[in-house]
Amino acid sequence: MSEEFKIKDGLYKIRPAGRHIITIGKDLIKDKYAAIVELVKNAYDADSPVCKVSLLPFEKKIFEGNEEKILKGIRVIIKDEGHGMSFETVTDKWMVPSTDDKLYRKLSPKKRIMQGKKGIGRYSASIIGDDLVLQTIDESGDLTTLYLIWQHFEDAKYLSDVDVLIENFKTNRTSGTEIIIMGDENHLYEWDAKQLKNLKSELKKLIPPIEKDLKNEDEDQFKIILELGNFPFEGYSNVTEIIEPYPLFELFDYRIAGSVSKDGTAKLKFENNRIKGSPIEELKEFKILLNQDSNENKQNYCDELRVDFRVFDRDPASIDGLIERGLKDPLTGEYVGRREARIILDTFNGVGVYRNGFRIRPLGDAGFDWLYLDNERVQNPSLRVGCDQVIGFIHIQSEDSSGLVEKSARDGLRENAEYFGLREIAKQVLKELENRRFAYRQSVGLGRSNRDINEKIKALYNFKDLQEKIDKELDVLGIEKDKRDKINKIISDKEEKSNKIADELKQVIALYQGQATVGKIVNVVLHEGRKPLGYFKNQIPLIYDWSKELENNFSQELLDKIINRLSVVEEQGQIFINLFGKLDPLSAKKRDRKKDFNLLDTINNVLDVFLPYLKDIEVKINCDTNQTVYGWKEDFYIVLTNLVDNSLYWLQSNGDKSKKISINVYEEDDLLIIEYRDSGPGIEKHLIENEVIFEPEFSNKTGGGTGLGLAIAGEAIDRNDGDLKAIYSEDGAFFKIEVKIQ
Repeated sequence: MSEEFKIKDGLYKIRPAGRHIITIGKDLIKDKYAAIVELVKNAYDADSPVCKVSLLPFEKKIFEGNEEKILKGIRVIIKDEGHGMSFETVTDKWMVPSTDDKLYRKLSPKKRIMQGKKGIGRYSASIIGDDLVLQTIDESGDLTTLYLIWQHFEDAKYLSDVDVLIENFKTNRTSGTEIIIMGDENHLYEWDAKQLKNLKSELKKLIPPIEKDLKNEDEDQFKIILELGNFPFEGYSNVTEIIEPYPLFELFDYRIAGSVSKDGTAKLKFENNRIKGSPIEELKEFKILLNQDSNENKQNYCDELRVDFRVFDRDPASIDGLIERGLKDPLTGEYVGRREARIILDTFNGVGVYRNGFRIRPLGDAGFDWLYLDNERVQNPSLRVGCDQVIGFIHIQSEDSSGLVEKSARDGLRENAEYFGLREIAKQVLKELENRRFAYRQSVGLGRSNRDINEKIKALYNFKDLQEKIDKELDVLGIEKDKRDKINKIISDKEEKSNKIADELKQVIALYQGQATVGKIVNVVLHEGRKPLGYFKNQIPLIYDWSKELENNFSQELLDKIINRLSVVEEQGQIFINLFGKLDPLSAKKRDRKKDFNLLDTINNVLDVFLPYLKDIEVKINCDTNQTVYGWKEDFYIVLTNLVDNSLYWLQSNGDKSKKISINVYEEDDLLIIEYRDSGPGIEKHLIENEVIFEPEFSNKTGGGTGLGLAIAGEAIDRNDGDLKAIYSEDGAFFKIEVKIQ
C-alpha cells in the first residue's frame, strides 16, 4: 500500500509573464485598424470633441561606423483634446491591465457613455509599432509622460520585471492626450495603398451618419480627423480630412428605419426612392416575436434598439438609376460608370451594430453576413435581399441593459440569447422592407410573376389569334374559301389536341400541388404517428416472446394477455388508417373527375388532420350538413389545408389574446361562398390591395416560409371556376372563396 508524504507547502501568487501584455494586446486584437479604433474610443471617453489620427512615414540618417544609412519607419499619432489623465490616473489605472475603472464609472464627466470597459484596449497599440510614448495633460496643468518598449515585455520572465519610466511636469498647455507609436521599416511597409484605403473605410464606418431629422445642434458631437503623411500612393499622400460617412448611404432605393422597444414593439417608417416624390410610409406598430421557449435556440429581447436599413437594387436599370442620382466613388469623389458602381456596392455594404455611436467590428464589414441574408436569398431570390444589397445600422444599448456583450478580442458579440434575439429582430424588420420592395417591383414589371399558371397554359394552347392572322394573309393572297376552310380545320384540330394536353398538364400540376401541401403538414403526420409507432416498437417484441412461450407451455392467462395486446395493436393501427384516409385526397396518384361532394365532411376532415394543434383554438363552423359542391374535392382540401396551416402559424403571435378560427358557408345569388377568418395579426392592407400575397415565393413568415401556400390555394380554386380573395380586416385574416353553383 502506497503512502504519501508532504514535502512542501505555502501560499503563492499568480505571476503574469512579461509577455502577458502582448497576449492581451497584439495577440488578442484582430488587426491594426481595430487597435487604432480602440485608441479613438479612448479619446471619446476622455470627452474630447475631436480625435486626430496621423500616419506619418519618416526617414532619418544614421551612421554605422563610417557608413551613412537611411533609416525608414512610421510614426502613428493618436491625439485628443479631452480632460487628460493625472499622474495618479496613469500609474493606478492606465498601468493596470484589466482595470475595472470604466466599468464602474460608466459615464464620463460630460456624461458620455464609456466605450472601453475591459481595461485592455490601450495595449493593442503593440500591434501598430515597436514602442509607445504617452503624453497626457490633465485639467490642472500637470503633464505626465510614459515610455514603453514592447520588446521589453517579450523578453521579461515576469511582468513585474519590466520597469516603465513615468515622469510628471508642470505646464501651461491645454488638457489632452497624445499617444505616439513608432514603427520600423517593416511596420511602414505594411501600410500600402490597400491598407490605407481600408483604414479610411474603417474610420468612415466607425460612426454612423447622423439623420437630418435626428440631428441636434446642442448634442455632444465627436469628430475624427485622418492625416496621412508622405506615402508614395496617389490619393494617400500628404492629405488631411475630416472623416464623414459615405454619401452612398443617401442614395438608397428603399429604406426602413425606426425603433424596436425592449418588449419587441416595432415603430417603423418605409421609404421608396424608386418613386420620385413618394411620401414616407409610417407602418402600423407590431410586436416582433422571439423564440423564448427552447434553451438551445432561445432568443431574448435586448432592450431598446434603433434600426436603419438601406437597400439597393442591383439589376442594370437600378444601377443606372443609382448613377443618375449622383453616385460618386466614396474615396476619389469622381462620378462612376455601371461597372464601378457595382464595385462600390460590393465594397460598401453590411449591417453594422453600434453602441454609443461606435461600430462593433466585424459586424458591418463588407461581406460579413452575420444575418445569413445570402442563405435566405438563395432560397427565394425574388423576395429576399442579399448581403451585398444592404447598408444597415443597428444602435444597441449598454452591455448591462441589453445583454449584448462584446468579445474581449474585439471580434463581435458573444453568441448568447440576446445576440440571437438581436439577429431575429433585425431579420423581421428587414422582412417588412422586403415585402414592400417585392410588391413594388411586381407592380412595375421588375419582378418575375408566376401567377395565373392556368391562364398561361390556356394562352399557350389558344390558336385563335394565329388563326385570325392566317385568315387575313390568305385573304390578301386571294386563296379560295374551301382551301382556307381546310387550313382552318387543320389549325382547329391541332388546337383541340393541344387543349387535351393542356388539361392533362393542369391535372399533373394539381397533383404536385396536392403533394406539396402534404409536405407542409408532415409535422402533423409525425405527431399523430409517433404514439402508435412507439406502441408497436415496445409491444410487438413482447407479444413475440409470449407466443414462443405459449408454444412450449400453454397458459390461458398468457393467451389472454396476447389477445389483449393484439386488440390494442389493432386500435393503434386504426389511427394510421384514419390519418392516411384524411391525407388521401392530397396524395392521390390520379385525380377523379369533377363531381358533387359534401363540403362539411371535407372541412371536418381537414380540421381533423390538425386536431393536435387546435386544442387551444376555438373553431366555429357554420355550414349546412347537406351542402354540396361540384368540383374536385382535392382542390378544396388544398385550399383549406393551406389556410388552416397559415392560421396556426400566425395565431402563435396572439399571446394571451383569444385564438379563433371560423368558417361560414352560405349561398348568395349564383355563388357558393366560404368565408374563412382567424383572430391572428391579419394581413396588411397594402399587401391585399396589390394581391402580392398570392404571388409564388412571397411569404410574410420569418424563416422557413416557402411563399407557395396561397399561390397554390388560388390556383386550386381557379381550376374549379372560382376565386380566392383576401379581404382587409383589423380583426385578423379574412379570406373569401367564391364558386359558381352548378
